[in-house]
Amino acid sequence: MLWACLLLPHLALDDVQRRSADTTAALVIADGPAQRRIVRDANVAALRAGIHVGQPLAAARAVLPEFRCIAYDAAAETRLRDLLAAWAYGYSSMVSLREHDAILVEIGASLNLFGPWPNLERRLRSELIELGITHRIAIAPTALGACVLATSQDGIAVMQSGPFKGALAHIALSAARLPDENVSALHAMGIRRLRELFALPRSGVAKRFTPALLDHLDRLRGDAPDPLPLHHPPACFFTRMEFDHAIESSEILLFPLRRLLSDFSVYLQGRDSGVQQFQILLDHDDLPSSLLTVGLQSPQRHANALMEVARLMIQRMTVPAAVRALSIRAEELPAYVPDAEDLFDDRSSGSQLSWSQLADRLRARLGQEQVYQLTATHDPRPEYAWRRAAFSQRTAMTIPRDGTRPTWLFPWPLPLHGQPQHILAGPERIESGWWEGLQQDVRRDYYVIETRLGQRAWAFRLLDDAGPWMLHGWFA
Repeated sequence: MLWACLLLPHLALDDVQRRSADTTAALVIADGPAQRRIVRDANVAALRAGIHVGQPLAAARAVLPEFRCIAYDAAAETRLRDLLAAWAYGYSSMVSLREHDAILVEIGASLNLFGPWPNLERRLRSELIELGITHRIAIAPTALGACVLATSQDGIAVMQSGPFKGALAHIALSAARLPDENVSALHAMGIRRLRELFALPRSGVAKRFTPALLDHLDRLRGDAPDPLPLHHPPACFFTRMEFDHAIESSEILLFPLRRLLSDFSVYLQGRDSGVQQFQILLDHDDLPSSLLTVGLQSPQRHANALMEVARLMIQRMTVPAAVRALSIRAEELPAYVPDAEDLFDDRSSGSQLSWSQLADRLRARLGQEQVYQLTATHDPRPEYAWRRAAFSQRTAMTIPRDGTRPTWLFPWPLPLHGQPQHILAGPERIESGWWEGLQQDVRRDYYVIETRLGQRAWAFRLLDDAGPWMLHGWFA
């Protein structure tokens, strides 16, 4: 097996920065009790100003009076980690979150699909940069070994067992992912690197340390099995963004909404799924959350398609109060089937909207009830032979191919001025509705006629030939 470690050393910081419009200002992630808060992490601007990780927050204020301070949010960090695990699932079915600051991906089989490691590495790095994630990557024959190499140095790639053990020899104990108490004890013995630890007699190490140390070293080198709990993205999705200041404009909501939908798209693509309905929740201080349900004609997963429909619906709604947080929730994630395209049709391109996408946008802009289709009923009376139905390509009404029904059917018949010039087809007798009373009883003979102006029409006369010709529709 061959494991890639995607080390995520600044995940909580990345979670805040990737959702911020300004990433150049000094930013600090603070953690700890209210009276003893410390700097958990800081961005480049804060570090350059003299702030360092582990520093008391009060001391950081003395160094740099003005900086943005965000409390550490473990739940938000976990959501981002799960999102990245779902993204990695698109490259391998063996993804593990055992390490708190890394994602482990078995890539041995993936190389057959995505090409040699340099190609796959470039692809992984490119997508992580696009997601706004600080990362380090290394590969090794063991999962723990890949983590140790990534902790020591970014970009190390060792695929064979022999060179791998040689690479481990130069690793400092501080990067070997050993417990702090073990590292301190080994430093006190004058041992600084793994090669020195590997050289110690195994029996002597067993006497001085707990069995966990030898087990760690065996799993690191591949001398003992290292079973990993595998992560499988759930068949539902939830993400949330809280704002530093309340947002009162629906237009301003579009920026964070785009970020959340981009994350949603990443999640869907990693699972090879789509979404046909999801909910947008707007949290307010003193009012219940506003709920906006976005429905789609067919499963979609591309961020632009989701954003366009959501944007139109957000712009139509009236936000009742200032928004403190924005969430996206989806309970069902069906399989995604791309729209079929004609290989030789120039119109089949990413710039062309499918019928379902067009219907989604029209419904979002005009309202759900304003976009519908016609569907046939079992009533032979033309006035009642169709009804409105929600637009769906699966239930679209079939138009008769024999030309016996007009393209434009009137809701109710109208008197025909004059007599038909020619009778082209007919009669077709329709008798129905007698059980609904005299007003609904239909007894007619229908004809395809040509008028004096050369128009093709659908007209009828009553069975007893009483009354004028009645016009019921036009043929194209």
